[in-house]
Amino acid sequence: MVTVDDRERRTKYDARGLSEPHANVPKVSDIEEGRASFDATGLSTREINLELRWLLYEEGIGDVTVRNPAAKHSIAVGILRRCNLRIEGSLGYFGLGLIDGPEVVVTGRVGWSVCENMMSGVVVIEKNAGSLTGAAIRGGDLVITGSVGARTGVDQKGGTILIGGDAGAMTAFMMQRGHQIICGDAGPGLGDSMYDGTIYVAGKVKSLGIDCVEGEWNDADTEFIDRKFSIYGLEKPNSFQKFVCGKQLYNYDSLEPHERKLVI
Repeated sequence: MVTVDDRERRTKYDARGLSEPHANVPKVSDIEEGRASFDATGLSTREINLELRWLLYEEGIGDVTVRNPAAKHSIAVGILRRCNLRIEGSLGYFGLGLIDGPEVVVTGRVGWSVCENMMSGVVVIEKNAGSLTGAAIRGGDLVITGSVGARTGVDQKGGTILIGGDAGAMTAFMMQRGHQIICGDAGPGLGDSMYDGTIYVAGKVKSLGIDCVEGEWNDADTEFIDRKFSIYGLEKPNSFQKFVCGKQLYNYDSLEPHERKLVI
């Protein structure tokens, strides 16, 4: 049965070009004093995202909890406002991509490419994350208390990625700006072809990538590390190594063929 509220809500979606193909548009949230929560059990990816869009944009709710997302893909993508979002459970691939402003906590694990192209805000993932975590991130803080897969922060353009555990192969590949803090070990090819930015590693590094070199520690590094761990209440390792770009590839195109071989 479709209620009056369902019809009113579907009209709002139609006006935004988001018409639901089925008549029974879900409205499952409990709303009280500016906060909302809903159980995503049995809801499709589209239904979960429509519920979030309705709460955040139509109702103006600034504090939302989603329970039991069941590791569905592409959840909470494109949130472009300040809000608090708590996801109780795990996410699949491409969760929380293209976000700008929200503060998010995910209590479970996440799959590939979480927070891809994140612009600003804070995301804390309380377990492990898959490969390509924080790909092309431009700003904000992405905190993973567990370990991450390969190519974390690939093409990173800003922001901070803080990893409580280990990082996989080719982490910070083609990094352009920003910071990565790795509390555990780093896999082979760390910082390969990076242009700028800073990587801090507390554990062992399997191998450095092309043009990634050890940097000189200074007071600004100490202040930065202390501040980030203080903000998120995490236990800080005793020491870190710092890695930066060696800048050997900045003029790569102008090198002669025999010089290119030396660089590679």
